[in-house]
Amino acid sequence: MFEVMRANKLYANIDKCVIGSEEIQFLGCFVCQQRWSPSRPREGEGIAAWSTPRSQKNLRKWLGLTNNLDYYSAGYADLAKPLSGLLKKDNDWCWERQHEGSKPFSVVCDAADYAIGCALLQSDDDGHEKVISFQSRQLKAAERNYPVHDKELLAMKYALVKFWVHLLGSRHFVVYRDNASLRTATNSPDLSQRVVRWLSFFAEYNFRVEYMPGKLNVLADALSRRPDYELAHISWVTTDLYDGMRLAYRDDESFASLARFFAAGEDSKVTWHSPRQRARHHRFEWSDGLLHYRVEHNDPPRVVVPTDEDLKFDILQKAHDALSSGH
Repeated sequence: MFEVMRANKLYANIDKCVIGSEEIQFLGCFVCQQRWSPSRPREGEGIAAWSTPRSQKNLRKWLGLTNNLDYYSAGYADLAKPLSGLLKKDNDWCWERQHEGSKPFSVVCDAADYAIGCALLQSDDDGHEKVISFQSRQLKAAERNYPVHDKELLAMKYALVKFWVHLLGSRHFVVYRDNASLRTATNSPDLSQRVVRWLSFFAEYNFRVEYMPGKLNVLADALSRRPDYELAHISWVTTDLYDGMRLAYRDDESFASLARFFAAGEDSKVTWHSPRQRARHHRFEWSDGLLHYRVEHNDPPRVVVPTDEDLKFDILQKAHDALSSGH
């Protein structure tokens, strides 16, 4: 820096220079290596200790102060939205828990066979936890097949998504679960890609998970076991489509040889397969007389449909137009 100043004939007054300092004041702000701040931590204690507003006039003073500091507050508009609503002319002054951000939050969540539920709690002045919000939903068809650990993690992710305005970027909070083994399940070396994505999402929040026995986790347990979420009836739908596909493999130029190879088992010869076909063998598998294909190793296998236009039309018709298709 000094070489650049010398080359450009710039001069500095040594009495006004600060050398080797971890923090300097610049344009009314304090700058250090990690951050910019409007004041030193001790000087900001007066703002942090501001008393709870008791009227619209007091609240307007507070918002007037914080509006000048919104540059230093991530998501300031979302944080101030509940407070701004109290300034409307026709609104009665009613300071509620949603306006109080200084008390610690906690989350309870639970997963059942067909639904997940959660609740956001906040401590009052006496240390008692009060409910801020309830949330629940049914599990999708694919989600019902998740292992128990994955369902529990899904319930936790659902809670953080629903309550992110209160939890993201806030102080430390607690998530209570009634599944004790969940704390060790995430340490497994064989995590699915789905769980890895969820763990990356959880890393954005500042929380810890604590075990709460099911008999104490009444709120989330009840929300995840609503009677109207349970499966009412199961009916089996039969179809002859698969039989038609098994027959169509014989006349398909692209898949006939693959179908014969896999049907013959591991002892069948592959010398009559081209190098390109042999290189793709690991993507195929044979099950119940049907050829299945995977794009990636972790993908679920998909049934290979033969090149038969009548068969394809029949599949589309039954998938979209039939009463059992749900469309």
